[in-house]
Order: sequence, then structure tokens, then C-alpha cells
Amino acid sequence: MKRDSRLSSVLHALLHMAEQGAPVTSETLAQCMNTNPVVVRRTMGLLREVGIVRSAKGHTGGWTIAADLGAVTLRQLHEALGEPAVFAIGNRNETPECLVEQAVNSVLDDAFADAEALLLKRFETVTLADLAADFARRHAEWRERRTIS
Repeated sequence: MKRDSRLSSVLHALLHMAEQGAPVTSETLAQCMNTNPVVVRRTMGLLREVGIVRSAKGHTGGWTIAADLGAVTLRQLHEALGEPAVFAIGNRNETPECLVEQAVNSVLDDAFADAEALLLKRFETVTLADLAADFARRHAEWRERRTIS
């Protein structure tokens, strides 16, 4: 089963956009995200609908962040992307007639629901500003190591 990496890709793109301070084209973001500009436009369109980004057409146009980085959580981004499945594992058969499989599904469904609730709760506590600060710290450490070498 293929994993949904849109949240990771969107976070990557948003952090690049935050560093730019100017509109970023779909083509540039596509290079950062290793995807097609059409995928970028479709994905960013979902974020535009909830006010996280905005777009401008024309020669100096592109995507910019419209919201305060400290106010946008991973949970909000997850929801904006249509709340993709958190786990790539699931039941073998969703509506089994076998009583053994029904028992297995019941236990797995409860465990998946608990794990998903815990993950989404954690997503509520992490903001884009947190990620941007972590990136800035890592970048500063990387630059320092380069000057020492």
C-alpha cells in the first residue's frame, strides 16, 4: 500500500516559502517537492481554500503564506489535505463473515482509532513556526560545522 506523503511535502514547501519572503512559483515548489507543478497547484489550492496560502498570477506571481506561522498547526494542514488515512495498514476484510476475523478487526479498529487520536492530538501542538525554528537551528548548526571544517 502506498503511503500518502502530501503532509510531509506540504510542510517542506511551506518552509521553503517562509524562507523566501516572496512569491514562489508552482514550478519552483515542484522542484523542491520532487513532483509536477500541477500537483503543487492542486495541493496548494486546498491550502488556499482554508486561508493558509494565497496565490497571485502574472510575472511576479506565485504562492505566498497568508497565515501566521505560529497559528497554523499540523492538524489544520492534515485537515486541509482532506484528512488522508494516517496508517497504511488495515483490516484484511472490512465486512468479514468469519467470527475470528470479526474479533481481529474489532481489536485492530480500536487500536488504530486510539493511535490516530493520539497522533492527531500531537499534530495540534506543532505549528509551522515550530518547524521553521527547528529548521533555522539545524541550518545554523550546519553552517557552523562547515566553517569549522
